[in-house]
Amino acid sequence: MSKLFSYQSKEKLKSRKLMDQLFTAGKSVSVFPVKAMFNEIDAAIDFPVKAGVGVSIRNFKKAVDRNRIKRLLREAYRLNKQPLLDFATANNKKIAVFFLFVDKTLPDFEMLQNKMPVLIDKLIKQLDENSVANT
Repeated sequence: MSKLFSYQSKEKLKSRKLMDQLFTAGKSVSVFPVKAMFNEIDAAIDFPVKAGVGVSIRNFKKAVDRNRIKRLLREAYRLNKQPLLDFATANNKKIAVFFLFVDKTLPDFEMLQNKMPVLIDKLIKQLDENSVANT
């Protein structure tokens, strides 16, 4: 298995401080049923893109359902993350991303697999616009 499609521990967004910063000062893009909160990070982190996933307990009462959706989101991200990773390394950016599932029905993997590249492309365009606006 190549490292291209891996999702290692150093790529995961686990820092409570980064997550709080992400939800307070971050921006968002959405491709229904997934919403991505993102923020550029100034702190020194060991990987260009830190990603996390989440599902609302309000919409899915059973932990089994929430865990399944999180597994599907992580897998869809893992298979489609390369353009975002290339963008971050090419522009020397550090990015924190959190994917939220906002629908109220259980998804199937094919639907998430089709939506994730669209969401990542929108995310890259938004990051590119932000970097052009800041210069």
